[in-house]
Amino acid sequence: MPETGPLTRSMDKQFEKLFAMMAEMKAGQEGLERKMEAGQEEMRVAQAGLEQKMEAGQAGLEQKMEAGQERLEQEMRSGQEEIKSQIQAHTESQVEEMKTHVDGCIGKIEEEVQCVKLKIENVESEVQRKIEESNCEVQEKIGNLERRISELEERPNYFPASQLVASLRGSAAEVLQGIPADKLTELTTVEKALESRFGDSHLTQFYRTELKTRRQKPGESLQELAADVERLMSLAYAEFPLDVRESLAAQYFVDAIRDEDTQHSTRLMDAKDLKSSLAYSMKYEAARTVSKTSRHVRSMGTDDHTSRERDDKFEFFNRLEKLLNSSVSGRKNTPRRNPNVTCWKCNKKGHVQRECQAITSNQEN
Repeated sequence: MPETGPLTRSMDKQFEKLFAMMAEMKAGQEGLERKMEAGQEEMRVAQAGLEQKMEAGQAGLEQKMEAGQERLEQEMRSGQEEIKSQIQAHTESQVEEMKTHVDGCIGKIEEEVQCVKLKIENVESEVQRKIEESNCEVQEKIGNLERRISELEERPNYFPASQLVASLRGSAAEVLQGIPADKLTELTTVEKALESRFGDSHLTQFYRTELKTRRQKPGESLQELAADVERLMSLAYAEFPLDVRESLAAQYFVDAIRDEDTQHSTRLMDAKDLKSSLAYSMKYEAARTVSKTSRHVRSMGTDDHTSRERDDKFEFFNRLEKLLNSSVSGRKNTPRRNPNVTCWKCNKKGHVQRECQAITSNQEN
């Protein structure tokens, strides 16, 4: 064998050390692998134990959560019951307070209703007294009227029928041809024949019906209404005395007034003639108009201007009343004539025989 040198021997030694180190490393690696396997096994065991602990902790946590949820639900139910009881108690107290307040209001309303009833009873008694007084006065006036009519019917007629027959001319004289000769001396028979030929007695009932049903028209003033009532009175009751016609005209005028307040107020005033009823009703309407105007103006805060305007209105209505009084007085002094009356002398309408101008001119000639 060839002789090796010192280099070779040193290298062999190094290789031996290297192989020894490699063997040690291999042995250490195997030990490390064994340790790693053992550590992994321990880790698997620890993980399994941890999973078991986690499962056990989760189950306990779920139990605790369920118990806490039940406890919370119980607390919520008890709180709800307590709140309900508090709300019910508060509601009951509020209801009791409302009942007390309502009972008090009802008591006050009942007291006010009793006061109003008492006032209404007083007003009704006063109105009833006025109505009874008016009825008594109306019955008295009707009795006087019937008595006057009876007196007029029983009054003897001193006008000679022969004078009337001799004064008739034209168509009036022709009426006498239908009367028997023995009846020409009876004034009543001659008058009835002339009335049936020339009179307007058939219209009297029509005028009376129109007078009873007369009502104030929209836009018609009280003066116009009074003038028309006076015209119908002269046509319907021309044969009645003047005082009786005035009393009846006042009653028909009040019945025809359209406004109920004005009508009732004028009726309670119980005027004796048409002039007084008209004057009072105009004053009443004027006062109402001024009252409404003054209330409207006061609401705008112009008291001074309203006072002056009210004074001007009162002065205007006073002048109007004076003018009305003078107009009514002039109409009363003017003799009333039935426009449909016919003269038996000249057969012309508008006057009677004793006022006929033809007779006057013949007498002068």
